[in-house]
Amino acid sequence: MSERSDPVGGRRRPRVRMAATAAALTFVTPMAACASGGDGGVPTINLYYPPEQNLQQVVDRCNTEADGRYRIVNRVLPREADEQRVQMVRRLAAEDSGMDVLGLDVTWTQEFASADWILEWTGQDRAEAEQGTLEGPLETAKYQDKLYAAPKHTNVQLLWYRKDLVPEPPATWDEMISTAQRLRDQGQPHQVLTMGAQYEGLVVLYNTLVASAGGNILNDDGTEAVVDDGAVRALEVLRDFATSGVTSPSFSNATEDPVRLEFQNGNGAFQVNWPFVYPAMQEANPELAEQVAWARVPGVEDGTPSRVTIGGINLAVSRYSEHPAESFEAARCLRNAENQKFSAINDGVPPTIESVYADPEMDEAYPMKETILEQLRDSAVRPLTPAYQSISTVTSAILSPPAAIDPQATADELREAVAAALESRGVLP
Repeated sequence: MSERSDPVGGRRRPRVRMAATAAALTFVTPMAACASGGDGGVPTINLYYPPEQNLQQVVDRCNTEADGRYRIVNRVLPREADEQRVQMVRRLAAEDSGMDVLGLDVTWTQEFASADWILEWTGQDRAEAEQGTLEGPLETAKYQDKLYAAPKHTNVQLLWYRKDLVPEPPATWDEMISTAQRLRDQGQPHQVLTMGAQYEGLVVLYNTLVASAGGNILNDDGTEAVVDDGAVRALEVLRDFATSGVTSPSFSNATEDPVRLEFQNGNGAFQVNWPFVYPAMQEANPELAEQVAWARVPGVEDGTPSRVTIGGINLAVSRYSEHPAESFEAARCLRNAENQKFSAINDGVPPTIESVYADPEMDEAYPMKETILEQLRDSAVRPLTPAYQSISTVTSAILSPPAAIDPQATADELREAVAAALESRGVLP
C-alpha cells in the first residue's frame, strides 16, 4: 500500500496540531504530574503501552540491564485501541513531557510522525532497530523514508480449519466457500467464521482481499485514492462470501472474540482470525483443538498466494521527552530479540525479528510459526498515511453490511470517500 496522501509540511501540520491541542487543554493538565523526573537523580522513562500481561517482567529485565542509569515505569494504556490513541494524541498535542516511550498501533506511526510528535530513529538507534527485522513490520514504522519507530511485535491472521472435515485447506476464497456449501448440504459443521462488523476488523479483511487480488486503494505515493480493478475484485469476493449462505448469521456484527467463541463451540469448519485463538482453544475445548489445523489465508485467484494484513505495535520516542537518549535505549531493550522471544512465548505476540522464529523455545508455544513467518515475509500493510484513521472510518462504513456491496458502485463510492478522507473532509478524527 502507498504511504501518504498529501505532503505534510507547512500547510497541514499546524492544522493537525492546533485542532488536537484545543481538545486537549483541560484533559492533560491534571496528568502532567507523571513527569519524567525520577528518584535521586535517576531519570524515569515513562512507557505508555497497551495491556500485555507479562510486559512488566520485560520492563524489570531492562531496568536491571540499565544498572541505575534510568528506570522504566510501565503506564498501562486502556484496553480499547481508540481510547489509547485519544489519550496519547491529547497529551502529545499539549506537549506533555511526562511521556517518553510510546507503544503505537502500526497504523498510527505515520500520523504521529506527520504531527511532529515523535522523534526520528537515526544512527546506531536506527541500525539496531532495522537489524534482522522483517520488512513488512519495518515498513509500518517509516514515514517519508525515515524511521520513526521500532517494531516490537507484529501479528497476522491465519486460516484455522477442521482437518476432520476438510483434508486439505482451500487455496482460494471461492474454494473455501464451495467446500463449506458442500459440508452444509451434508449436514456437517460448515460455517466460515471471520470478522464482518463495522470496525477495523472489516477493514483488515478487505485490505487482505485487495492486496491478494493485486489491487490498491491509494496510488504508489499515497497522493490519490485509486480503488483499482483489484480493489473491485476484492469487493466481489467479499460480497460473494457474505451472500453465500456459509457465514454465521452474526457475520455483519462479528468481532474477533465472538468469532473465536463460535468456532470453539463447534459451529465452524473454517475461521480466519489471529493466533490468539490457538491457546484459548487448547484450554477451553482440547478435544476440538486436536482436530484443528492452520494454513495460509486463502488467496483470491488460483495460483496466487494471499497477502495478509499485519498488525502489531511499534515503539516510538516522544518529541517532548526530557530524556530522549535514555528513551531510545529503553525502547531498544524492550524490543530486543531475547525480550521479543519472551513476549511471544508468554503473551502470544509474534516477533518482528526473523531470527527469533528459529529458536527451539518457540516450537511449543508457536507450532504454527512457519506459517506465520511465511505470511509475514509476503505481508500486506494498511495504507501508510497520516489520514489512515479517517480512511478506516469511511471504509468500514461503506463496506457494512458486506452483503449489500454492489462491487462497481461501492468502489466508486469508496474512491470518493477515501479522496475526501485524504483531504480531512467530512470525517471526525
